[in-house]
Amino acid sequence: MLDAPRPQELRGHRTRTRAVRLRPADAGEVLTLQRAAYVPEARAHDDIDLPPLTEQLAEIREQLADRSVTAWGIRDDGRLVAAVRITRSGSTAVVSRLVVAPDRQGEGLGSGLLRHAEEQLDDDVSVIELFTGEHSVTNLRLYDRLGFRETHRTDAGTYALVHMAKPRGAVR
Repeated sequence: MLDAPRPQELRGHRTRTRAVRLRPADAGEVLTLQRAAYVPEARAHDDIDLPPLTEQLAEIREQLADRSVTAWGIRDDGRLVAAVRITRSGSTAVVSRLVVAPDRQGEGLGSGLLRHAEEQLDDDVSVIELFTGEHSVTNLRLYDRLGFRETHRTDAGTYALVHMAKPRGAVR
């Protein structure tokens, strides 16, 4: 049996919150949080079939069990209020599914969790990548503030996906 991960306080966050490693047993909560957080994205992009909204419980459970994926979350009084997944591929870390509960957005939870996840990366990770929809204005501002720069765009039908990257440790 794995030891329970020790919560780690997030630096620079306005309230006392702690980051915890997410495990396959957390998949149901991750799914609920993810669906709630992505509804505004679906509206902004006029696309109710965004992968985070169609992803199934078994898929999330499988990802959380994958050794190449590290998932972090923030719990507040037992409730999962933010989560992110980082997939390792060589010297690159790919950020996905950064989500914050709709009633907790704007509190710095997403940026704090992303910074924490970056601090926990293995030393040989040199680049961090992610993508978001072109109409995700708040997300684009956040990623820019955290040092990410647009590398290219890909077509997603009626909108574009904005791909971004940054050297590890880069901040604006």
